[in-house]
Amino acid sequence: MRAGIGTLSALEVLGLVLITIATLVAGGQEIGAMIQAREVTLADLLLLFIYLEVLTMVGIYLESGALPVRMPLYIAMVALARHMIIGMKEMSEVELIATSAAVLILALGVLVTRFGHFRFPYEGPGSASERSDSD
Repeated sequence: MRAGIGTLSALEVLGLVLITIATLVAGGQEIGAMIQAREVTLADLLLLFIYLEVLTMVGIYLESGALPVRMPLYIAMVALARHMIIGMKEMSEVELIATSAAVLILALGVLVTRFGHFRFPYEGPGSASERSDSD
């Protein structure tokens, strides 16, 4: 049983290392593309922000052993905003409204999560009471 848990822990750390390396490589490639194009657009900055959020998510997971649900919601909101910025001219009105609604739903999800975190705190292992408030 212990060997299985140790193996799973090692695979988890390996996966996080691979995610970190891939994120750093992708960020470096994006910076290289910006330098080559000699232009920085809002879409580029949002993409770099997404990479930064992924790295933050990995860091929080390594530090606390838990992943706040809000982190992927933030990443999804930024990704949808980037999608709207890049493709706004090609998007139909329905697609634009649907994407905006998706961002609103994700934002409401963050609000509900935050409300639940403060109104009904979880007191189990890895809870906010056992670590600094990184949420």
